[in-house]
Amino acid sequence: MLRNRTDRLLSTLAARPLQCDGATGTQLQQLGLRPGESCERWVIEQPDRVKLVHQRYLDAGADLLTTNTFGGTSLALAAHGFTGEARAAEINRAAARLAREVAGERAWVLGDMGPFGGILEPYGETESAVAAAAFRAQAAALLEGGADAILVETMSDPVEAALAVAAAREAGAQVVIATFTFQHMAAVADFRTMMGTDVPAAVRAVLDAGAQVVGANCGTELSLDDYALLAGQLVAAAQGRPVIVQPNAGSPVRDGDAISYRTTPADFAGAAARYLKLGVRIVGGCCGTTPAHIAASAAMNRQAAA
Repeated sequence: MLRNRTDRLLSTLAARPLQCDGATGTQLQQLGLRPGESCERWVIEQPDRVKLVHQRYLDAGADLLTTNTFGGTSLALAAHGFTGEARAAEINRAAARLAREVAGERAWVLGDMGPFGGILEPYGETESAVAAAAFRAQAAALLEGGADAILVETMSDPVEAALAVAAAREAGAQVVIATFTFQHMAAVADFRTMMGTDVPAAVRAVLDAGAQVVGANCGTELSLDDYALLAGQLVAAAQGRPVIVQPNAGSPVRDGDAISYRTTPADFAGAAARYLKLGVRIVGGCCGTTPAHIAASAAMNRQAAA
């Protein structure tokens, strides 16, 4: 069944643009998650609330639901008191099952893998083999739980991104999506990751490692207009491979202790339409986006496919 769903994912992506879901963390915070608290903890402690977020995005028209496992490697989970590979595997399997239960056959499930939370040698203290093993174990657990593909996201280091992509493929993932977070560097009038990597080099690193879909997500300083420029560069660098973009709902605005995002669903959908015209094949949302943003984007997506 997994292979059938994966084949259907690829064939559908070739036939029409797909709609990904939006932010998970900010949605869980609206349901009571405390800022700074592990989102992954709620997979075990508040599974119904995690499923509610998935359900809201499914009802909004998302074709792709993302598991609540952004910080789900054993290395990242250890910082929140979840120690050991067995515990990490339990959380990732459970998260994938929650998303799978909601998705059924109406949507595909992306097993989410974010950065492991450290820096690789020689700049940091984590050996590449250790990080690769953590990514491989996470991907395996996500696939066991029912994920149809693996999403390696919010990467800044192309070496770490390539490690994660290769690890996911080694774990058995037939489809791997890889996204970087870029900043607009005024000094060079171009986009770079935090590690200084430009768009072509970042894309090449993950394609060479085995990713089938490449793109960008997040970027707190990037406007929706910036993302249009970035989308064009991604499409050019991908050389025919599908491209995904998942911008924030604008730049965050701080009001005391609260952070809000001001981009309206209509403006977000208008931007999504621009990205599709540039050749992007999957649109979704990152920080601050809500089911309302995804519903508006999905409606625009359907119009583009008509």
